[in-house]
Amino acid sequence: MPTAHPGVLIAVLAAAGIGVSLMQTLIIPLLPELPKLLNASASDTSWAITATLLTAAVATPVFGRLGDMYGAKPMLIACALLLICGSVLAASTNSLMPLVVGRGLQGFGFPIIPLGISVLRACVPAEKVGAAMGLMSASLGVGGALGLPLSAVIAQHYDWHMLFWFATALGVAALPMFLFLVPHVPPRTRGRLDPVGAVLLAGGLVTLLLGISKGQSWGWLSAPTLSSFGASVLIFLVFGWWELRVSSPTVDLRTTVTRPVLATNVASVAVAFGMFALSLVAPQIMEMPRETGYGLGQSMLATGLWMAPGGLAMMVTSPLAARIAAVRGPRFTFVIGAVVIAVSYAAGVAFLAAPWQIMVLNVAVAGGVGFAYASMPALINAAVPISETAAANGINALARSLGTSISSAAIGAILAGMTVSYAGAAVPSMAGFRTAMVVAAVVAALAAGLALLIPVAAAEVTEESVEVERQRL
Repeated sequence: MPTAHPGVLIAVLAAAGIGVSLMQTLIIPLLPELPKLLNASASDTSWAITATLLTAAVATPVFGRLGDMYGAKPMLIACALLLICGSVLAASTNSLMPLVVGRGLQGFGFPIIPLGISVLRACVPAEKVGAAMGLMSASLGVGGALGLPLSAVIAQHYDWHMLFWFATALGVAALPMFLFLVPHVPPRTRGRLDPVGAVLLAGGLVTLLLGISKGQSWGWLSAPTLSSFGASVLIFLVFGWWELRVSSPTVDLRTTVTRPVLATNVASVAVAFGMFALSLVAPQIMEMPRETGYGLGQSMLATGLWMAPGGLAMMVTSPLAARIAAVRGPRFTFVIGAVVIAVSYAAGVAFLAAPWQIMVLNVAVAGGVGFAYASMPALINAAVPISETAAANGINALARSLGTSISSAAIGAILAGMTVSYAGAAVPSMAGFRTAMVVAAVVAALAAGLALLIPVAAAEVTEESVEVERQRL
């Protein structure tokens, strides 16, 4: 069911994906000021980040499944409406709880990316579908990279509420585009909602991500952290038992645990870990005072501008990766991307002495991420029927969210544990920064190794196979 205007559809969905992924970094420049702005503790205001992460983790696979069952277009509209509501609520308050609730509602925008991939697979001509899905997938990284300098500019020159009014404007702009420019794609699978599975999935993810995100402040061996991880394991065991017995599961585990899908998702966790590590290391080195001996003394705005080319690098490398994947296969481009990330981090250990060096490092890492992210939808879609497109890509997006969460916890623990004293306070040491980068390099190399486990035959998507599957439906 190809659309008459594929270029318009690709532009609309990619722009929406970039807008949604801006939510990842939208609030980061505000974090040091939030306790004072909201009259709350730093541990409480950290929920402004955690709430979005938790709701996105739950909503992404669930809305993906709903998109396959009821059509992607109504789910896209629902996501935009929830994003608008959350943004207006956050923009209208000076209190912690409404802000956290608003940030949680913003997390419902994240399913737009797997839903958009589903629409593109069904509506874009076969010869363009690989590049289109790659661009949509890479938008998750592009928006995250561009969000930091953009939000820094807004936060530095305007009242902090403008960040959320800006997010509101993005949602309002997306809504009519979804209504009038996205074609209706008929439901691809029959069935009904699995509320028990959805609740179990939410419980397992919330307890897992809660332990990951709060482990450092609670203590990794503390009772709350261990209880959170233990509860997650137990809930996921019950979830697996239930999903294998229900006729219309929220997550088709039989498909999810096949070798191509499982290897792609686990490798995606590792790539996302590598992508997020630099966003934790680079800004701290950039903004640390020069008096430390290794800090670069940059302002928040300057740091954002030095980091901005990373987002542009992803936009450039994504279509390039799609063209190479059309010839060599998406597994090849995934491996290339992971290797580029690993080599960049390994070389970057000695490449942190000037802002331009960090910019070059960021561009190299972002280019590798662009290659890897652009390959993920093709690898997933080659291994699942078209009736499972949105749900399967939702699980892949969830894997990436887990990767960034694990990266945040691991890199944060490294930097918190390797410090020096400056002006009476403990700050991360250069040894800590370098150790974090070595860890990111190892994890990225692991991603390349995992990608090699994907069967070559399962990683091939031809124009003919796309058309045959469409005709069959």
